[in-house]
Amino acid sequence: MDALLLPALLCLVSAMAYAGAAVVQERVAAGPAGAPGLRGPLRRPAWWGAVALTGLGAALHVAALAYGPLSLVQPLGALAIVFALPMAAVRARRPVGTAGWRGALLATAGLAGLLALTGPPRGETLGAGERPLLAAAALAGAAALALGARRARRAVVRGVVLAAAAGAVFGMASVLTKAAAQDWTSHRTGSLLPTLLATAVLASAGMLLSQASYRGAGLAAPLATLTIVNPVVAAAAGTAVLGETFRHGVPGGVLAALAGAVATAGVVTLTRVAPDRGPTMPAEAVPGARTGACCAGTAGIRRGG
Repeated sequence: MDALLLPALLCLVSAMAYAGAAVVQERVAAGPAGAPGLRGPLRRPAWWGAVALTGLGAALHVAALAYGPLSLVQPLGALAIVFALPMAAVRARRPVGTAGWRGALLATAGLAGLLALTGPPRGETLGAGERPLLAAAALAGAAALALGARRARRAVVRGVVLAAAAGAVFGMASVLTKAAAQDWTSHRTGSLLPTLLATAVLASAGMLLSQASYRGAGLAAPLATLTIVNPVVAAAAGTAVLGETFRHGVPGGVLAALAGAVATAGVVTLTRVAPDRGPTMPAEAVPGARTGACCAGTAGIRRGG
């Protein structure tokens, strides 16, 4: 457990930076430059502030990946929404409320369970030939989702689909970041530069897709979707490709899945504390608002990561 303390602390500060970036991005998307397309936000100084916060969060995230396993670092990214939605509520001068505190408690309890059950870091890494294939698959999937989002008539549906695309490429960027960190620490630099370039492409695509997802859809639904998809992709790669495991064998894996479900329920609950944006975020558009359904598995990163 002591070996996991440092990456957990790095994830905590990283999530704060990502949360601040998400709040700023949503404000930019709601402003007068939010509509003209992907290039509109580039004219807003606030958007570049969000980029700086994202860069800080990404740097801390990279450091966490260097010391901890994907199956821990990525779910801890759910703390971004734990911080972001209450930040948005405070900015709108609204109390967090009972739902907000309940969601934060569920998310924190689930993540604490994952922390307790995550096994020690392993030394396995992605082969040089696997990396471009995984990056290309993530980009192709994100492109397909982005094209599908263009056909969505409702802004919230479009935002959720774009956020899913962003979460997929951010999750894969974290997988490649983990590989690059292992290359650096083990002095295997032959594949380092191509891996870093692929990571930069994935991260840039995720940033643009996430910015587009907030346009007209508010903060809650896109951020919740991104927060869930990101770690699911990364943790799946960590367990399937990198051989990461949970403590106590199969029972530990089952308990980790339950902890992930609790954390996901907390993330979905937190979407209800977002400031009301009128017609842009009706209750039925928030994942789980009516059915109470939530995705199984792990719960979390914003964002990048």
